[in-house]
Amino acid sequence: MRLFQPILSGARGGDRLFACLGAVVGIACAVLAAMLVPLPAADLPLLVAPLGASAVLVFAVPASPLAQPWPVIGGNTLSALVGVAVYHLLPGMMLAASVAVGAAILVMSLLRCLHPPGGASALTAVIGSPAIHAAGFGFALFPLALNSLALVAVGLLFHRLSGHSYPHRTAPAPPEALAAGLHLADIDAALEDMHESFDISRADLDALLSRAEYHAAQRGGR
Repeated sequence: MRLFQPILSGARGGDRLFACLGAVVGIACAVLAAMLVPLPAADLPLLVAPLGASAVLVFAVPASPLAQPWPVIGGNTLSALVGVAVYHLLPGMMLAASVAVGAAILVMSLLRCLHPPGGASALTAVIGSPAIHAAGFGFALFPLALNSLALVAVGLLFHRLSGHSYPHRTAPAPPEALAAGLHLADIDAALEDMHESFDISRADLDALLSRAEYHAAQRGGR
């Protein structure tokens, strides 16, 4: 049964259901936004597949650094630009596809907008339909940037209604908590207080905090 336990620290059933609803509305609004804009080409898609992965991040793990507005918008858009450039510069689908994803990771990392679906955006620009290839760099703006903007806008609204911070802001620890010893039970209680899901496992969080306690104790003993 351990296979069916939540893998996200602090994950709660209500939040997961709210994330499902948010994803439904977010994707629908992304399509609607694209429908309201004149199509650059009749056969360009109104929605691209990487946005489904973006929706998972934005609505299911809004505290993740990978799910913040700049990574969603910048990561998808810049990666698509990289993919288009690589498609035109390198011969052969295999070479272009692999270099596009690697280059997209580099660009996103350097510009602080790392977003996993960005890899798919770069790949789509290389292996996409003839209409996507014909659109060139415009594909990064329509539909990708427009889709991403609409998704983030819905995320801002939904998380305000749910009480989550989005863009995420770390809640400061009270002064009395700074001197407290940490145990798994304490971490679980803190996660329950914060009502957030974090892009880090419970075990990793415990290990990180335990090591931080150790180094703090070593520094204090000098």
